[in-house]
Amino acid sequence: MKRSSTRTRFTAGALSGVAIVSVALLLTACGTSQGGGTAAPSEAQAELGEMEGSVSLLAWPGYVEDGSNDPTVDWVSAFEDKTGCTVTSKTYGTSDEAFSLMKTGDYDVVAASGDASLRLVAARDVAPVNTDLIPNYAGIFDFLKMQSWNSVDGVSYGIPHGYGANLLMYNTEVVTPAPTSWNVVFDKSSEYKGAVTAYDSPISIADAAVYLMAHQPDLGIKNPYALDETQLAASVELFKNQRINVGEYWSDYLKEVQAFETGDTVVGTTWQVIRNSLAEGTPAEVVLPEEGATGWSDTWMIAAGAKSPNCAYAWLDYIASPEANAQATEYFGEAPSNAGACEFTVNPDHCASYHAGDADYAAQIWYWSTPIAQCLDGRTDVQCTDYSDWTTAWQEIKG
Repeated sequence: MKRSSTRTRFTAGALSGVAIVSVALLLTACGTSQGGGTAAPSEAQAELGEMEGSVSLLAWPGYVEDGSNDPTVDWVSAFEDKTGCTVTSKTYGTSDEAFSLMKTGDYDVVAASGDASLRLVAARDVAPVNTDLIPNYAGIFDFLKMQSWNSVDGVSYGIPHGYGANLLMYNTEVVTPAPTSWNVVFDKSSEYKGAVTAYDSPISIADAAVYLMAHQPDLGIKNPYALDETQLAASVELFKNQRINVGEYWSDYLKEVQAFETGDTVVGTTWQVIRNSLAEGTPAEVVLPEEGATGWSDTWMIAAGAKSPNCAYAWLDYIASPEANAQATEYFGEAPSNAGACEFTVNPDHCASYHAGDADYAAQIWYWSTPIAQCLDGRTDVQCTDYSDWTTAWQEIKG
């Protein structure tokens, strides 16, 4: 997702890893076989060596703050003082941009969302991660570890950072009674014609798939990121029917904040941080609908050809620490991944607001995972659609 500072469902049917053979399939299916240069190591780094003195990070805005944007917001300086690794960083605006930038070989570490992480693995742009070399990994919530977006065939490819749900926000004066279903943006969206909004990304197709899982079970959707051609077509059709009622697609969360404050938008997909950012008195609330929701769990990953692998490991350990994880996720507006982080947030209600560590709440979320040809739901009798198919479909939806 994404969000800019100008921002799995855990059931028996959800896989915790993807078979190695799927990587080969993804190389072709997602068009990621070219570029990248250095092939990813087949094994993770066995031990740490001397720090190289610098590390280059690629991340979402708000993930690497050194006080230059706000003198009071700085968790980078403490890392530099502790390790001797000077940090340079670049921000990106979309997962597709991050994927492209990683092919330059200029970055040691990337913070990737689930709609990019598996593509990076498949393109051999990132390396396996030895979590034994990261002491703070022990404090990460278990339900975020070794999932389909951060591991392959039981091998870890990164460290969870923060996570959240793609919620439904609605104007309490216009959308009544208070909605409990995504039907207000799909089957009933005509009631709010011109004032519906949706997140502008191909991965949003999974939102429709989550809705169809509950309302058209005959389609047989078991995982919203594992759609065969028929299932993808049904999801796309739902979005096409919605299109006439959409006032604006958004990717910059400040635009959605403004749209809800002015009343130009009255219902649509959102994040908790957007609700928390609305001007006082704005008649809007959020809900996790009864069908469940998609969401994100971002992962810190190490480049396959990292020039500073030891400083990279040091960063992964540091940013996963309770103190740094608390600072970064509270500033950005998401739930921390480290169970101890809640003791260090400035706002004592931050973790409660974002449902941090609530496994039951997390069980209602299908975290972004890159769609690939080998079905993530375990089916072997059919080929699933991949991210390139979703990208083409999203362009058709928007017209």
